[in-house]
Amino acid sequence: MIFNAEYECMEGGARKKLQLAHLKNLVETLHERVPFYRRKMDALGVRAADIGCLQDIEKLPFTTKDDLREMYPHGLLACPKDRIIEVHMSSGTTGKPVVDEYTLADINIWREAMARTMAAGGCTKDDIVQNCYGYGLFTGGPGAHYGALAIGAEVLPMSSGNTARQLMVMQDFGSTMLTCTPSYALFMAEEAADAGIDLRGLPISKGCFGAEPWSENMRKEIEKRYGMKAYDIYGLTEIIGPGVSFECEAQNGLHINEDLFFPEVINPETGTHTAPGEKGELVFTTLTKEGTPLLRYRTRDITYLMEEPCSCGRTTVRMHRLFGRTDDMLIIRGVNVFPSQIEHALFEIEGTEPQYVIVVDRGATHLDEVELQVEVKQEFFSDETKNLESLRTKIQNVMKSKLQIGVRVKLVEPKTIERSIGKAKRVIDKRQL
Repeated sequence: MIFNAEYECMEGGARKKLQLAHLKNLVETLHERVPFYRRKMDALGVRAADIGCLQDIEKLPFTTKDDLREMYPHGLLACPKDRIIEVHMSSGTTGKPVVDEYTLADINIWREAMARTMAAGGCTKDDIVQNCYGYGLFTGGPGAHYGALAIGAEVLPMSSGNTARQLMVMQDFGSTMLTCTPSYALFMAEEAADAGIDLRGLPISKGCFGAEPWSENMRKEIEKRYGMKAYDIYGLTEIIGPGVSFECEAQNGLHINEDLFFPEVINPETGTHTAPGEKGELVFTTLTKEGTPLLRYRTRDITYLMEEPCSCGRTTVRMHRLFGRTDDMLIIRGVNVFPSQIEHALFEIEGTEPQYVIVVDRGATHLDEVELQVEVKQEFFSDETKNLESLRTKIQNVMKSKLQIGVRVKLVEPKTIERSIGKAKRVIDKRQL
């Protein structure tokens, strides 16, 4: 379902004209009202008058997460403080949080972006949405809530946690759509199986999952366990929250709400634009936000843009699902490794559970060593030892082939790796401890 065809199906030239007008207005506003950006623009000698086409965005300064922390709490505010009606912050655990301050117009933009997102995942006014993203300062819960209300769906504002209650409500209220992190969706499926609940027999038929990178094979596992269609959605607190981009029924890349957020992909080392179809760091400019608009925000997320037409009819550019983050990427003996690569490979190996932890350390030789702890189906622990050894060897060989590095594999029993009701923690890097 297309929620707003006027903007989602806009002709390319008209969209570029709209984006350019928004960008020039944004540059002028930021130079006038935000001293942080005025200093950055003055240092580069750039003004709104210098932006004659969208390519000229390269003349403008980047914004980083460190900048946001330095400006905490109100240093990036671009409107009078009395116009702010809502505040959200990042869920990060290091340093100052990043802050997003919303005017009423910003909330309406967010509602619109999330309505498009959830409609693309099949949400209609007849749906019952079980929203298991966290509420509070985290943007996940409120974002999905606003989007569902804009569509006219019924919302169950469950937040995260208390999984037994989640499953009870899912059955008793006949939830038809699920919103949460993909790792929590799998955890709920595990708990349902232990409780003898057949999720495939429930009305739930679709879900919007995001807030962490996840692999195509993890999607297939969720779809198999629930009997649903699982859609990838993307957003981040700094930009607006969830609703920046989303999958449609084609499940082939995430449509970016380009009238609201202007995307770029850059080489993370040089800051220059990558070639079409080349992976790099995703950068966003908020074209219409009033409270805390951002110019060329470096997300640290790795992807590439897909400009070929989509079968759904939307004309917006798409981003490939995330490969990982520049700050999550592990460099092991000179090889770049993303946790999502390991996850994707594990889901293809019969006998493993979709739960793992990567432990990186330096041994006596001062070389990087990787231990991959993987949960194994219970029947393997009840079987002969040689079968466990065979499985361990298979995993090691697959990882060597996929990653080009050797890993030590530790097989563990089901339910021994800690679960998360939010974003899963997959990497323990002891090299800097």
